[in-house]
Amino acid sequence: VSYDFLTAFSDKIQDELKVAPVPKIHRTHSMHEKSYDFRIDAVNYALTNDDGANIKNYAEADIILVGVSRSGKTPTSLYLALQYGIKAANYPLTEDDLETGKLPTCLTAYKQKLFGLTIDPVRLADIRQRRMANSKYASLKQCRIEVREVEMLYKKHKLPYLNSTHHSVEEISAKIISDTGLERRKY
Repeated sequence: VSYDFLTAFSDKIQDELKVAPVPKIHRTHSMHEKSYDFRIDAVNYALTNDDGANIKNYAEADIILVGVSRSGKTPTSLYLALQYGIKAANYPLTEDDLETGKLPTCLTAYKQKLFGLTIDPVRLADIRQRRMANSKYASLKQCRIEVREVEMLYKKHKLPYLNSTHHSVEEISAKIISDTGLERRKY
């Protein structure tokens, strides 16, 4: 037995919404939709501008995520691109950057596009241990120093930021969209 639930309700939905249905299969996921092109362009942008690469392209960015290494910048940039068509670059704030207490010169012209990510130092050390076990980079002491300094930098420069520790990439992205007013690219 087969029953088409959508057809049974489409007349009622059409009357309620006062919109005629457009019966096209897979329409929302079509490669012929303009939003698809925006998303693919945004993904290419995120990949090309990952981890501080190609800072000359930052003028095109809708947002530039900043934070210490392994705070969630890359997956968030890619999610924003793929799901929202947002051109998201990301830049790692290194120990050298943090010691100065200043924004890196390459970011100062784009301060209005910056959004910081931070993370719990214990979680950061755990993530880094999997990448570079028993290194200074992965030590809890180093992670505590970097997180403290990056949060001081965000506050000093009045940058919006979010702690990514207990949030999924989807939640981080939704919060960034909400806090910045960025909108999904559709047209």
